[in-house]
Order: sequence, then structure tokens, then C-alpha cells
Amino acid sequence: MVLSAKLVTLIERNADQLSKRFVGLVQSNEHTPTYHRFDQKELYDRAFVVYSQLGKWLSTATTKDEVIRLYAELGARRRREGFALSEVLQALVITKRLLWEKIESEGLLDTALHLNQALELRHLTAQFFDRAMVGAARGYESASA
Repeated sequence: MVLSAKLVTLIERNADQLSKRFVGLVQSNEHTPTYHRFDQKELYDRAFVVYSQLGKWLSTATTKDEVIRLYAELGARRRREGFALSEVLQALVITKRLLWEKIESEGLLDTALHLNQALELRHLTAQFFDRAMVGAARGYESASA
């Protein structure tokens, strides 16, 4: 998983740039209107936590239950902040999309070996974001507005 580690490092090293792009996209996306008026610094900080700690989230040391619990708390918080559940999920989709756009733009997926290792990383990130979305939805649904 040498390339996977290299790809994770690439994302973590570019967390600032990715977080800034996230803020720009989420504040201009027609499907995330509540984010348009939300504090940019807060949005940046939230995205930076995900990108800068990607290795931690994808490691075997972080359990499925931990990810679901953390994002359940996030979902509940977003509901209290007035976000629609669809906006919360759209923001997670944007976060994931930016991550993969960065990996693809670096040209690190040029050989069959690299592609195989990238598939492994894609599987891990898909698993993480699936769990994050399930957790966010559960937390959102269990919170009172």
C-alpha cells in the first residue's frame, strides 16, 4: 500500500488548498443554499479536519463505529444549525469528489500497479464516506431542530 500511503500524504499535504476549494464549491452550489450564508472560516475548518486527517480516518485503527458516531454528532449539529439533510450529504459528496480530483490531477495513476493501489484507496475512501453519510443521516434524524 505504498502508493495508497503516498496518495493519502498527497491529500493531507494539500488539505489547505482542498479546503479552500470546498468552501468555494459548497457556497456556490445550488443544492447547498444554507452553506452560502454560513461562516467561511468555520466551513474551511470543518473541511480541513477531514482532509488533513485522511490517513487517520482510513486506518484500521479507526473503527466503523467511530466514524458513524462522529458523523452522527455532525449530523445532529447540522440539523440544529438549520441545514437540510440533503445539503449535509451533498457537502460530503463534494468533499469526496475534490479528494479524487486532486489524486487524478497529480498523474499518479498512470500504471496498472498504481491503478490497482488506487482502487484499494478508492475502496477505503468509499467505505469511509458511506459510513460518514449513514452516521450523518442517523444523527440528523435523531436530533431535534
